[in-house]
Amino acid sequence: MGQSCVVIGGGISGLATAALLAQDGNTVTILEKEPQVGGRAGRWERHGFTFDTGPSWYLMPEVIDHWFKLMGTSTATELKLTPLDPAYRLWGNGAAHNVTEVRTGRGDAVALFESLQQGSGQQLGRYLDSAKMAYDLAKKHFLYDPFVTLRGFLNPAVLRHAPRLAALLTRNLDSFVAARFTHPLQQKILGYPAVFLGTSPYKAPSIYHLMSHLDLQDGVLYPQGGFAAVVDAMERVARRAGVEIITGATATQILTESSDRRDRCEGVAWRDSNGEQHNIPASLVVGAADLHHVETALLPERLRMHSAKAWAEADPGISAVLVCLGVKGTLPDLAHHNLLFTEDWQDNFARITDGRTLDSTTSLYVCKPSATDSTVAPEGSENLFVLIPAPALTRWGKGGYDGAGSPQVEKVADAAIAQVAAWTNTPDLAERIVVRRSYGPADFQDNFNAWQGSALGLAHTLPQSAFLRPGNSNSKVGGLYYAGSSVRPGIGVPMCMISAEIVLKLVRGDSSPGPLPEPEFLSESMDPSNRTSAVDAP
Repeated sequence: MGQSCVVIGGGISGLATAALLAQDGNTVTILEKEPQVGGRAGRWERHGFTFDTGPSWYLMPEVIDHWFKLMGTSTATELKLTPLDPAYRLWGNGAAHNVTEVRTGRGDAVALFESLQQGSGQQLGRYLDSAKMAYDLAKKHFLYDPFVTLRGFLNPAVLRHAPRLAALLTRNLDSFVAARFTHPLQQKILGYPAVFLGTSPYKAPSIYHLMSHLDLQDGVLYPQGGFAAVVDAMERVARRAGVEIITGATATQILTESSDRRDRCEGVAWRDSNGEQHNIPASLVVGAADLHHVETALLPERLRMHSAKAWAEADPGISAVLVCLGVKGTLPDLAHHNLLFTEDWQDNFARITDGRTLDSTTSLYVCKPSATDSTVAPEGSENLFVLIPAPALTRWGKGGYDGAGSPQVEKVADAAIAQVAAWTNTPDLAERIVVRRSYGPADFQDNFNAWQGSALGLAHTLPQSAFLRPGNSNSKVGGLYYAGSSVRPGIGVPMCMISAEIVLKLVRGDSSPGPLPEPEFLSESMDPSNRTSAVDAP
């Protein structure tokens, strides 16, 4: 018999968890404090420009498709995916502003590395073999594991690779890469994915070299309509499963009832947009918002899983300054994804992780979705989304419209615009901007209750990886579970979807380490290996 369930937060993990629980026969309500669902996968529209204000790299497509398959559909049915070629473009700050294109596929990646340094192509082949091994092991044995027990480590496949895995966990990504590649650009290509994990290559364990399998070998896709289309598809699927979604609903307390054994969930108190208080009874509650907020704002101290001391020692991950730009005229030199790398790589990351002021030029990311999607900008214009990794310091303040954000945020935004203009040979970029909005660390705190203004979630350092990362249930409160980027397995859209599946397993009492079996009744056209049914030609 199904239970009543409230999911706090309507981001990717909240939608994914609510849908799975509803599909499993439970009565589910989502409480989302913002006017629309999506969480960090947000959107903003002005004057014909439509911006994604969160995730923009569509990686691990089989994981995303797996969630849709569990819901009785597929990405082939719900989304229109386009492969990107090139996968991304790299820009340097040398005198010639060297440009390097990175294309998907082992052959192209090996050829690129060989062109940069003779003999390194063969080394990259070995590196990618190791990355795929790590990714396959993680997906089969660790990412979906609720870690109710550690029996998964006794699996023969895991034991066979145990010495290798131990070495990868105890060495940082930068040193792992540097031991194999000496060319600076090669090191940056292989080290930058640490940013997707909320940290730097100097702090991320080298097990995360598996990320290079995803972007260099597996491929980069784009969902037409942006990640807003992914959110819309998930919302559509959740509502079909019977999920009730209440927006403008701020959870104020997780209600519990004490018993002889332990406390249990009995509901959630929440406040609507008019300030009126409500209670929803529920025997299951899922905190799909930032874990620090859920525990410190919604639970009394005695029921929290993590002490103030534990939070003081935790790494919140990096933050960011985001800039949405509507640009008049075309920008033909920019690809869909662009990475601008500074020469002083170590100083750049040290400034971010140590909480220091950024240099006037810094490594940053520029997305031009209008290269692939005609709906995101008026004809003859371009849509740019600029992400500047920054310290998780809420005192930097908020962004704003047309340069009216905090002085620190707008200083970083202005410098980024100047850098993009200079490095990509677009000297009149600033004069062509017709729409501008920025976001700062304090926006992440206020909009998403993100601890210390973290842009992504808890950093993937060794103490915050795999079974060491905060878990998906609260042992002090029966019926209370956690999903999202603060908990296992971690940061990113696919990881948030997996966290939803872990919650479903825990509710069912399933401690198996791998993904749940997909429904057998799905037609062959929904098979994720039949990628042509879901993907447009570039």
